[in-house]
Amino acid sequence: MNKLLRLEQYTLKRPQEMLLVRASLGDELDEVAVFKGFSSSLTRATAPDPDVPVLPETANIIEIDRLRSPYNPAAPQYIQQGLTWEAIEPLLIQVGV
Repeated sequence: MNKLLRLEQYTLKRPQEMLLVRASLGDELDEVAVFKGFSSSLTRATAPDPDVPVLPETANIIEIDRLRSPYNPAAPQYIQQGLTWEAIEPLLIQVGV
């Protein structure tokens, strides 16, 4: 299963959380918000079709922040910051994704 899809599934099972994902697409950086099963790029245009992946399979996830929802960019409430894929994977497994 695609990594971003797993993160989307995680937020469906943990609706009180929002994930902020920083990823590299070759030499380009992207920041993606993941909340209640949906992803949206904060730096690039996001396709209106939810079936079009926000990040390609080749994207490298650099780090993931866990935040309390609802997300307020002026006063974010962090649960954990700077998680690697290896650090968040046990949480994904814990909720069954």
